[in-house]
Amino acid sequence: MLLYTKFAAPKVPKRRSRAGCCFCKEKKKKCDEKRPQCARCAEKDLQCTYEAVRPRQRRKRESSQLRLVHEYQTEGDQDLSFDQWQDGPVEEISEADGLSPIDTKFDAISPINFSTTSDSTVSPVDASSSIYDYGMEDEQDRAHFLVRRNSSISVVSPARSLQPDLAMIAPCPVGSPTLEFVLPAFSEFSDRPNRRALVGHFCNVLSHLIVFREESGNPFQQLVLPLSHKSAPIMNAIYALASAHMEYRGVETTEKSLYFHNRAIQGLARLIEQEGNVDKTELLAAIMLLVYYEVLVQRGKSSIVDGHLKGALTIMSSSQQETSPAGLFLERAFRFYDVITALSLGSAPLSTAPAAGCLLPFPPLDAPVTSPLSNVDSLLGMATTLWPIMHRLSNLLSLKNDMDRAARDSQTSKSAVLKMEFETTSQAIETALTQWEPRLPPNVVAEDSVLRCSTGENTLERLQLQSIFHNALAYRHSAFVYLYRTIYGYPARREAVQKHAHLALVHCLETVIHGGPMGALLWPLFVAACEAVSAEDRTLARRAFAGVDQRQGMTNIGQAWKIIQEVWKRLDDMNNDSLEALDKDIWRNVSAEMGVNIVFG
Repeated sequence: MLLYTKFAAPKVPKRRSRAGCCFCKEKKKKCDEKRPQCARCAEKDLQCTYEAVRPRQRRKRESSQLRLVHEYQTEGDQDLSFDQWQDGPVEEISEADGLSPIDTKFDAISPINFSTTSDSTVSPVDASSSIYDYGMEDEQDRAHFLVRRNSSISVVSPARSLQPDLAMIAPCPVGSPTLEFVLPAFSEFSDRPNRRALVGHFCNVLSHLIVFREESGNPFQQLVLPLSHKSAPIMNAIYALASAHMEYRGVETTEKSLYFHNRAIQGLARLIEQEGNVDKTELLAAIMLLVYYEVLVQRGKSSIVDGHLKGALTIMSSSQQETSPAGLFLERAFRFYDVITALSLGSAPLSTAPAAGCLLPFPPLDAPVTSPLSNVDSLLGMATTLWPIMHRLSNLLSLKNDMDRAARDSQTSKSAVLKMEFETTSQAIETALTQWEPRLPPNVVAEDSVLRCSTGENTLERLQLQSIFHNALAYRHSAFVYLYRTIYGYPARREAVQKHAHLALVHCLETVIHGGPMGALLWPLFVAACEAVSAEDRTLARRAFAGVDQRQGMTNIGQAWKIIQEVWKRLDDMNNDSLEALDKDIWRNVSAEMGVNIVFG
């Protein structure tokens, strides 16, 4: 039951028609009551039927104040009835679609069915979606402030321009009709229910899928989301990212992701034109969200991600502003994607390699010093000390191509210098990968890839730490596979390749089984799965891909799986005599034939 702290002045009751047709009553629309067919039914070519009008029951007179309180309480009780909530039309986007990255209806979707939906229209409104008409005629009939009884906090919300019964069935981003009636979730971001739902999906689902650590809060919610209050490009980029993720998972949205993406791009262009009068952090946040959007959508062969990274790194290197926590977090995100994009596309990284030991784990705001995740970075996990090695590894293919080009052009001296640099760097990387081990938190030791802790963390923290540990080891072994196959050109069935591919797949599957973060798992999983030739390794890859797709729900995961299946088919068709000549980097050939460039982030 609802308690009103401020009463609207009594109004003369409006006379509303109660003799409308069944269709108009069901849709809560005004009916002109024409017979045999009203105008609305005639327009939609529907059968128009009328029910008998039941006589209105009169109540005895009461004092004005008691009667007002009684009517509001009765109205509130009726509006919150389960039958009325169930019979009304329901918005396709609700908080039930976006409360948990695990316990949602997404789990019911087959993880191996990677069919993607094309976005053929630029219109922000899907013509097939239900459009809700929020009339303004009854705005003055509402009480101005509503307060929930027995609430632990004082929640005050301005009255909405909806009738109470329409407020119960209108699309909203929350699961409880009572909560929507009192205070719409994320109402500070938008007065549109579908956009509040997109913010809810970003906060409750997406932001949890792309970080390793959030014991004191999610960095995207702490550092990026507050910037959207004063920045339309950031807000539109959040809408675009959330809408694209929901569209891929089969959830219909009334405003398409492409519409929000175009608005974010236009707003970003206007910001860049302001040059020195714009906040660097605002620019980086908008670009970073657009990078995530492009990685998620993956529309064909595109260099948009590379263009975004170039712009961001130019801003980072040219800005003289003092770096805020949000700026530090965004710079770490860009350096992660710089390396992943170089490994994915075979290009050289845009940023310079960080010195060994200079990268320290970036924690969430107000993270406790004694946290069991103290050695875990929000974006790199336990691979923080591995990342300088990964950066140098991502530059090797470009260096090798320059060396081969110089040899073909008969540039003897240049070829000799590049060859020496290539051999020295590749051997140093192989040695560093051999010696590298993840940095574990205090009082934690690894015994046969199983973490043991003397302080006895709770089960949830232990499982999360174990999953992050396996993720880092998967990167290490897949880096060996990339070095041997792509850089050295070893055949797929060579013992060293198969050994590290198997270990990488084992660690990828363990990451999935322990249910920890999987936002950075696609690259090691893809690199190792491409070299799986045994039935055991392919089963490991299939199970790991199923778990990652079920958890993450990203387009690049589905496309990566299609490429792997084609790679396996071609490997099976090759005989041993032709492997060395034909199977080097076969996945890049398959990707080119499919017309896609995948960033495995």
